[in-house]
Amino acid sequence: MNFNMNKKLLITGTVLGILGIILGAFAAHGLGKLVDADAVKSFETGVRYQMYHALLFLILGSTSFISLKSKKIVFYLVLIGLVFFSGSIYGLATNTLTSFNFKSIALITPIGGLLLITAWMVMLIGIIRGQVD
Repeated sequence: MNFNMNKKLLITGTVLGILGIILGAFAAHGLGKLVDADAVKSFETGVRYQMYHALLFLILGSTSFISLKSKKIVFYLVLIGLVFFSGSIYGLATNTLTSFNFKSIALITPIGGLLLITAWMVMLIGIIRGQVD
């Protein structure tokens, strides 16, 4: 088992969790004054998926049920997937507050979702194959 990869997963999961709580609090207490209810709901979807994957990183970093190689693949797929998926949702939900038009890059949202799905599939295959370090 690679201590460094597990530590990277645990630290990243923790940071994503902290940021998720901060962004969720912002959505619950401040964002509604700036954007409409649909935008707040969309923003909360981004937060929810970020938190799901923060927990995934914490679990993955605490176990040895898949190989180091699979952990690395899942790590990068999820990290990029979250930036594309949740990040673009955050941008789209707050589009009226910025000078950048996030609608111009809205296609990265489904790409991010596809990367997240792929990460879960890699993890499933790793579990089925029983490739453990």
